[in-house]
Amino acid sequence: MPKVAFLTLGCKVNQYETEIMEGLFKQYGYQTADFTECADVYVINTCSVTHLGERKSRQAIRRAVRSNPAAVIAVTGCYAQISAEQIAAIPDVDVIIGTRERQKIVQLVEEARRSSHRINAVQDIMQADTFEDIPLFDTPGKTRAFLKIQDGCTNFCTYCIIPYARGPLRSRPLASIIREAEKLAEAGFQEIVLTGIHLGAYGRDLDGQLTLAEAVKAVLRVDGLARLRLGSLESVEVPAEIIDIMQQDPRLCPHLHLPLQAGDNRILKAMNRHYSTEEYRRLVAGLQERVPDLAVSTDIIVGFPGETDEMFNNALAFIDNMNFSRMHIFPYSRRTGTPAAEYPLQVPEEVKKKRGRQMQDLARKKKAEFTQPFIGRTMEVLFETQVNGVIDGLTRNYLRVYAANHNTVQPGMIRNVQLEKPYQDGLWGNIS
Repeated sequence: MPKVAFLTLGCKVNQYETEIMEGLFKQYGYQTADFTECADVYVINTCSVTHLGERKSRQAIRRAVRSNPAAVIAVTGCYAQISAEQIAAIPDVDVIIGTRERQKIVQLVEEARRSSHRINAVQDIMQADTFEDIPLFDTPGKTRAFLKIQDGCTNFCTYCIIPYARGPLRSRPLASIIREAEKLAEAGFQEIVLTGIHLGAYGRDLDGQLTLAEAVKAVLRVDGLARLRLGSLESVEVPAEIIDIMQQDPRLCPHLHLPLQAGDNRILKAMNRHYSTEEYRRLVAGLQERVPDLAVSTDIIVGFPGETDEMFNNALAFIDNMNFSRMHIFPYSRRTGTPAAEYPLQVPEEVKKKRGRQMQDLARKKKAEFTQPFIGRTMEVLFETQVNGVIDGLTRNYLRVYAANHNTVQPGMIRNVQLEKPYQDGLWGNIS
């Protein structure tokens, strides 16, 4: 039985797409192996959001070649889509696929195994007009399942390469979403996370016949589902109907990831973000007032071209007054082909690093402030992993909780936990 090994870089959508490809290989009789093992085929699902992602992608390709020089090396994902020529220049890469036509990956790998010819199957992603609906043939043994329902983005933020790597908006048919959700629930998953590149735009390409709220309501009708969580949403696209559902149905988790990206209006405008800091603040305050315990996490980019010390300090002050549960900090990464790459006043790397450290310090402070009021409460935790007698998992509002496990709880179970004190990246609790 041939072996295939996978390595995934980047976002939750990439992770989901790797799981889809794993299932396709298993359908053809392949056995999965760890990426560090000797395998017959290596699949690297790449990321191109930052230079670091691209560098890690190249390093993974070379690591696979060292593990087995005779193996077929297949490279897919965003970096493969926008930089196929760069990947083709790396020796021993056999198959290059972008962000579409991945349902053919096994056939292309088999063809490469039979011949010595490199196969470049990258297509013009801007011509994609339908969602690539590949069934989930295998359900990985995890407690949370990701379900991709949308692809593509047309926001064209000036710093972002993703619209060029993912193409126009494409939404998954509702019947297909329901089938996959039923399959995941039957496999024992307690929580499903709906993901997409521009999740809030779900249904727009279907002549407005469907919305994200319709998809949420359809999945919540699936028997046996304990939790439903939403992936990242654009802040100006939080539908009122979604909040209504969150208020009425406790299975829709009170957690929203709303990327802010910058805390200064001049930078937001330069980024082509379609809101001001004032609008963002009012939105988040209104949401947290309507939904008890709502956690709002966010993304912040530091060192965007033209960001002065004054602008950065404005961002620090703005964010310090926000009630964020988590913050993901990224130094601006110059992406060739995006407008911001040609902007003047590029910020030096050492300044980006300094600002990144300052913002990380603030992120830790905000997380501690958000977490503190939950100490002393009892909350439901979906447990995920267990190491050396300590089991951990997530509350519905995405607090990481750790507890001593006396062989009574297994990953995948939901239990009440009394939250006692800060611990590592979350809280320590006592299982009821």
